[in-house]
Formats: sequence, structure tokens, C-alpha cells
Amino acid sequence: MDGNPALYFRLQQQKLIEYIKQGNIVEALQFAQEELAPRGEESPEFLSELERTMALLAFEASPLVPPAISELLSPSQRMKTAGEVNAAILESLSQGKEAKLVGLLRLLCWGETMLDEHAEFPKVRRFPYATHD
Repeated sequence: MDGNPALYFRLQQQKLIEYIKQGNIVEALQFAQEELAPRGEESPEFLSELERTMALLAFEASPLVPPAISELLSPSQRMKTAGEVNAAILESLSQGKEAKLVGLLRLLCWGETMLDEHAEFPKVRRFPYATHD
């Protein structure tokens, strides 16, 4: 993780969020102080994300959690972190940041579009990730 400090921070941030979700406040504070605070000193981006994550503690018992903070508790936050990890794994294996199947589907759709200009043929059903740019 030394080669990707942003990814390491995101993983640590997710761990902190999980502590907070589980109500492990003492562990959350200790983890933030030992693991994330030094990273926050290195980068303004990390510091602002750490502050946003720590704000979850302030709104723990309040129903008035601002959307920018409550999104950290949503499943999409966990999926975002998982996506970043997957992209880093693929990139480290020299596979690019995207799964090959997604690229193949995009290529198929592009080929269909090109062929459609010249001939009638049976088309493959469209997939949500297969749009070409």
C-alpha cells in the first residue's frame, strides 16, 4: 500500500466507518488517532475526509445528519471503496482499471453500431455497462 497512499487511506477510513457503525466509539477514536491522524497531516484531502468521517460521531444520536456525512454510512460508500480496491488490484496485475468483460461488451456494442450502418443482423441484447464513449 506504500505505492498508493490514497487507497490505503480509503481502506483505513472504511475501517473507521465500520467501527462507528458498530458503536465502538473508543476503538474508533483510538484508531483514528493512531492510524488516520498521521495521514491527515500529510495531505489536506485526507484531513478533510478524516474530519468528515469523525463528524459521524457528533451526529451519532441525531436524526439531523447532513447528507454529505450520512452518505458515509450508506452501502454505496462500501461499494466505492471495494471498487477502488478492485481497480488497484487489476492495475497492479497490468490488467487495466476495468474488467476485461466490460471492455469486450463495449467493443461488441461499438461493432454492432458500425455494422448496423451497413447490414441487417441479429443484435445482442444491450447491457448497462456496454455503452461506448
